[in-house]
Amino acid sequence: MSKLLQIATGSLLVGVTVLGLKYAAYWVTGSVALYSDALESIVNVATALAALLTVRIAALPADTNHPYGHHKAEYFSAMLEGAMIIVAAILIMREAYHGFLQPKTLDAPLKGLLINGLATAINAVWCWVLISQGRRHRSPALAADGWHLLSDVVSSVGVALGVLLAVLTGWAILDPILAGIVAVNIVWSGWGVLKQSTGGLMDAAVPESMRLRIREIISRHAEGALEAHDVRTRHAGRVTFIEFHLVVPGQMTVAEAHDICDRLEAAIKAEDEHAVVTIHVEPEDKAKHAGVLVL
Repeated sequence: MSKLLQIATGSLLVGVTVLGLKYAAYWVTGSVALYSDALESIVNVATALAALLTVRIAALPADTNHPYGHHKAEYFSAMLEGAMIIVAAILIMREAYHGFLQPKTLDAPLKGLLINGLATAINAVWCWVLISQGRRHRSPALAADGWHLLSDVVSSVGVALGVLLAVLTGWAILDPILAGIVAVNIVWSGWGVLKQSTGGLMDAAVPESMRLRIREIISRHAEGALEAHDVRTRHAGRVTFIEFHLVVPGQMTVAEAHDICDRLEAAIKAEDEHAVVTIHVEPEDKAKHAGVLVL
């Protein structure tokens, strides 16, 4: 089993464990805010399962029907996660509304808060694992899962403080109010996940810093060529696709031009091991006198 599949499987196990703890906290207290926290954990389990499936699909090699590979499958998991986060927020708002109309005193709040605190601590550790490993392996599904868990941790801390405040002040109305605030935070988190995933599905270019680095590499390692233009980039999961036109002197042989292309590809892959580089060689009369000048 690959490292990514191990992490995705771990997410599913962690999600089920945390869901059980958070529901236990709600069952002990009857808190609407803690119930909202448990509802979000149901989303965590569903999205962890989706991430596991899409990570498996993304790892499949290219085939006749998918010559560029299956890397974009992870974006579908992230899109599903964003949509389900928003659905969870709507359910929480519904519970918060009913709780606001009929606020009730909490049962065994300290015991429930301790159980919920244990679940929050587990989520805090695991979201750090997901975000760091998602960045390291450039996995949109794992990174999205990690950022969602981070928002869950923040919500859980806010819920715990609110429930504690409701107990100390005797204001039962604070419980559903906190649930509503959690729902708003979850909507914001879901929107962020959807926005990032849409960029991947729409073939958005790599970040500006990476584009500048690619242009610098081309300029420094294309000795013998004249210029490079029409540099295009896009991400597909862990893979970065880079394409550009390379202008060479008209009298240069095919072998010499090929050597320059090999040198450029090696230099770019040294910067990004997951890069797929496509270079179109053109004679000097095709120069645009724009783009990347070769040093």
